[in-house]
Amino acid sequence: MSQNSQAASCATIRTYPAPRLAVLQNDYTVRVRPVGAGDDAWQSVPTYRVRVNMHDVTEASMAFFDFADGPVEVEVAKVGWYYTYGAEIRPLSLGLVPNVEQRRLTFTLDRPVNCSVELNGDRRHNLHLFAGDLTEVRAWDAIDADVVVEGNLNGASMFRRQVLRDIEAARANKPAGAMVTVRVKPGYHYIEDCVMDLPSHTTLIFDGGAVMEGAFRVNHAQDVHLLGRGITNLASFNRFSGVCGLTIGFSKHVTLDGMMFINPPHYTVMFGSSQDVTVRNVKSFSCEGWSDGLDMMACSNVHISGCFLRTSDDCVAIYCSRWEYRGSVANVEVHDCTLWPDVAHPTVIGTHGDHEHGGGDTIDHILFENIDVLEHDEHQPNYMGVMAINPGDGNAVSDVTYRNIRIERFRRGRVIDFRVCFNKDYNPIPGDSIRHVRVENVSVNGAENELPSQIVGYSPEHTVEDVTISGFVRNGEVCRTMDEAGIAVGDYTRSVSICGKEASEQR
Repeated sequence: MSQNSQAASCATIRTYPAPRLAVLQNDYTVRVRPVGAGDDAWQSVPTYRVRVNMHDVTEASMAFFDFADGPVEVEVAKVGWYYTYGAEIRPLSLGLVPNVEQRRLTFTLDRPVNCSVELNGDRRHNLHLFAGDLTEVRAWDAIDADVVVEGNLNGASMFRRQVLRDIEAARANKPAGAMVTVRVKPGYHYIEDCVMDLPSHTTLIFDGGAVMEGAFRVNHAQDVHLLGRGITNLASFNRFSGVCGLTIGFSKHVTLDGMMFINPPHYTVMFGSSQDVTVRNVKSFSCEGWSDGLDMMACSNVHISGCFLRTSDDCVAIYCSRWEYRGSVANVEVHDCTLWPDVAHPTVIGTHGDHEHGGGDTIDHILFENIDVLEHDEHQPNYMGVMAINPGDGNAVSDVTYRNIRIERFRRGRVIDFRVCFNKDYNPIPGDSIRHVRVENVSVNGAENELPSQIVGYSPEHTVEDVTISGFVRNGEVCRTMDEAGIAVGDYTRSVSICGKEASEQR
């Protein structure tokens, strides 16, 4: 990406107003303009406050805009006296190298990105910048709405009861099963009673600048879609309220696309006993214990893509039976995502299952592909692993693929933890087994306190079998042995290999 241009691009840029009641952060100023345009073309981008890292909660910044039709130049400046001696834009795989000056930095974008701008190595007070695809927003703009919810940029409006009444009134004039579309305009909206249940056959489109204080729930419903550049703000909710940004329970054909979630006290999205769910381009921040990103129990046919998750617990967790949700898991794809757990796992599979009925559940056909991992910091041995498969409760895990995983320098933990578990914190009985796992094209760029990866069964009856590792690169060097990869293969394993060479026989 060139930092200079002789002629102005034809880029179209859309920024969004911040409601007066939104909590903004004054650490940075952010501006954007078409490449090559003059100073009068700069557009300011509001920066929102997001809190990160439960062990040392700090206030970071988030900003977003959309563009299309050509490249844009972004300027980021630190507010107040500040000397910038270095800057990184991560994920590093984006290849964005900023032009750094004493009081600002600039860089060019020719495609949508979700990234972190970090001055002087500071990952705690950084700027999270989301430059989206304006063509998506134009497509949402073109959808006719049955219900329009006006907003108030200078005050607040109440959101739930009247909207539900308007949805039902619109539905009365449509055939059974027809979609009702609601457009939510910019403004600060309070959800009455904190949580709004969304009925079947409903689409909500949130314009940029629409901020919702409260949460949404899809329960025993189908064909429900939340789209747009809206923000769900749960920063004022207490940790033990247990509120998730979006709960999807006993439902099917649900889509969440483009939304941002600020500090939910529990999961960003909780999936339970649901099928055919798509989560795309979601951005989320959390700073509480148990404030995972995307957690699913007993679900199937789940597709997750393009997300940026900075969480204070697991980013993506795949479980079986838990609470009222019962059953196995099949066909989950997670790709083109950036995962940043300040605590715990970027990805974990298998902890919870149906131990009560003699045999647990199954988890099969899971794919993690094209993932950037920006952090892993965990001090408890039971909860380490960038790629963790930890079946307990009698669960059997099979047919899991990790492909094109880029792991940047992290603080503490393991890269791989494939372990049949008997975790006394959660599991009355050990897991059953791990079978048929492929780890392909993983790059690791070191850690401050990295522990050896491990692949280990629990007993002769509870084994790990058929694990193949290929294209494992550590600090730029291809690893041809388990020792070079930093992987310890333990007992009760069979057919574990790297680069086609056998690493462990049955023990």
